[in-house]
Amino acid sequence: MIDDIYNSRILELAGNIPRLGRLDDPDGSAKAHSKLCGSTVVVDVKVEDGVVTDFAHDVKACALGQASSSIMASHVIGATAEELHEVRDAMRAMLKENGAPPQGRFAECAVLEPVRDYKARHASTMLTFEATVEAVDQALAKAGAGAAAGSDA
Repeated sequence: MIDDIYNSRILELAGNIPRLGRLDDPDGSAKAHSKLCGSTVVVDVKVEDGVVTDFAHDVKACALGQASSSIMASHVIGATAEELHEVRDAMRAMLKENGAPPQGRFAECAVLEPVRDYKARHASTMLTFEATVEAVDQALAKAGAGAAAGSDA
């Protein structure tokens, strides 16, 4: 039943999203959009030594996109690019391949497990994971380019 994906915990997460807004001078920014439902998430990150040190996001999404964004914002500070790639891949596997929910710092994502039965809801649930990985990868690439440029001086 669709009530499974709109349970009280998901609605609570969706109604209490931390770190809303945009960063003034992000190291990386990315936007993810679902054509199916029109949801959009824009993520800004600050990254230092490969670790997320600040995060903000503009979330214009359905309850599932809001809930997943809330989980991301609650746990992303201190995460490495590797952890973020792992949680994105685990979420994709959980939704599309009947995989296990993410573990570790993002274990709370298990609350989204019922979404796997509603394929039309997968894209909005994945927006924050896709955008955060892209923003962090962009920040790391910029830092690498800056380091490379600095070494040529």
